[in-house]
This record gives sequence, structure tokens and C-alpha cells, in this order.
Amino acid sequence: MEVIKRGDTGAAVEDVQERLVLVDFLDKAQVTGEFDEATAQAVAAFAQSVGLAPTEEVAEKLWAALVDASYALGDRTLYLRMPYFHGHDVRELQQVLAVLGFACGPEDGIFGAFTELALRKFQTSLGLPSDGIAGAYTYAALRNLHHSWEGKEAPHASLHFGFARAADVLEANALCLFGTNPFTRSVASRMSNLAQATNPASKIVSAEMLSVPPDDAMLLVHIIEQGWELPGDVPAVEWSDDDTLSLRLGPALEAARASHPSRIALVLPGEVWEDAGAERSAQHFAITLLDGVCAALSR
Repeated sequence: MEVIKRGDTGAAVEDVQERLVLVDFLDKAQVTGEFDEATAQAVAAFAQSVGLAPTEEVAEKLWAALVDASYALGDRTLYLRMPYFHGHDVRELQQVLAVLGFACGPEDGIFGAFTELALRKFQTSLGLPSDGIAGAYTYAALRNLHHSWEGKEAPHASLHFGFARAADVLEANALCLFGTNPFTRSVASRMSNLAQATNPASKIVSAEMLSVPPDDAMLLVHIIEQGWELPGDVPAVEWSDDDTLSLRLGPALEAARASHPSRIALVLPGEVWEDAGAERSAQHFAITLLDGVCAALSR
């Protein structure tokens, strides 16, 4: 490309100025189409901010950095490719996913394998096609969840809810828990027992405790093991023994409530937690799942 410098005028200069406005190095009123002193100072400040050699001219490297920095979330379709997509929009996507509980590793603005994996997990949690492509449907889902991530940081402290504080949540939300094999049915039953022990008026119950079929007001919570096939539109959240579980459950619960029938899947990694036996494993899964569900419902 031709270097854009002091004294130049025209559309190319205006494009540079517009992008400098987007990244907050120039005021909108200073977009004149003329490469003046204000533009030169803005270019120099931007070059310093991105670690480039001091310059007041727009050559290829600075132009590439300016383009990357001026992309906003949703401006383009992102997916895993070589060379990797990189830019401000990728960093925003990484930040949003991290706040929602889908960590991408370092928020480096590079759409690599970790970012794609986190995006796939987010899509699965909402019942979207898990294609790893940040396109129109994914951006629409993120916009619908803006209240969950806007202005927030990724979690660092414990988010465990604790059953002692869950009494109101258990009574206010009708959930029917069920499994599809003896182990997942045991987890569902234990979750129900824990909920009932915390609040005898709990509406979070296992299917085995219902004397009549669940009605339309109940959210169906299907507990499965990895590898179990689900309809593609059922939100599914993988179990984890960390602080992200409740965050990842939040969007999935919202998506489930908006569908009919209302259904969500909780995916266990297997029938063994660490080196524990079947009974202890089932109890641990039940405790952490119910804790995560209560924390998500409380928000």
C-alpha cells in the first residue's frame, strides 16, 4: 500500500481518521479528509499503544493494526482458519465468553483453537448448531444475553450458592429432574432429596417423585452422560466442579424457558468422580449440579 502521510487528502485519509475515531484516538469533528497535525498526533499515539515503532505515517503494519483495532463484536463472521482471525472483535468475543463461563485462555484477540472450543460449548449450551462459527445466530444470542455480560468481568471468586440460601429459589422454580440410566437417575433422585431436605416445599423434584406427568410450567432437566444423543435444539451444559457452572447454566436456562417444551440437559463426564465409588460420585455430582442450578436461578 502507499504510505498515507501529512499533507495527503481524500478518501484514504478520511478512512484512517474514521478508524482513529472508532478506537478513541481522534474526535469525530476532526474527520476532515486532510492529514493534518491532529491526525499525525493521533497516528503517533495509536502506534505507541500497539507497540509499533514511533511514526506519524500510516504504512502497511500500522494500517493492519488500525483495521484490527477498529473491528467491533459482530462486524464480521469469525471462525477457525489459518492465518487466525485477530482483532478487537475477537478480544471482545473472548471477554464475553469468559464472563459467561466459557474460558478461552488468554484474551489475546486471536481466534485460535481454545476460542473455537469455548464458542462451541457456548453454542451447545443454548441449543444452537455447534459449528464454532461466530455468525448471525451466535451474535443474536450474545445480544439477547447482554444483561448477563455487559460491564462485567470474568469470575475470580467462588460463586457457590449454598443450600442454606436456596430455600426461596427451590420453592419458586418448578423443575422435573430425570435420568436415562441407573446412574443418572440416581443423581436426579439425590438432587431432589437434597432440595426437599433444604425446603420441604421445593418444586425441584425428580420424575420418580411425581404422581402425575410434569405440566407445561415445569422445566425438564435431563441428566445424561457424555455421548448421549440429544435433539440439536436442546440446550446442554457440561458439568464442571468449578465456579463457571452456574454462569454457563444461566444462558441455557433462559434459552430453555423460551422453548416448548422447556428442556435442558446436564451432561456428566461419566459415572466416576475422581477415584470415588458410584455412591459418592453420584452424591458429589448431585450436590454440585443442584448448587449450580440454584445459583443460576437466583440471578
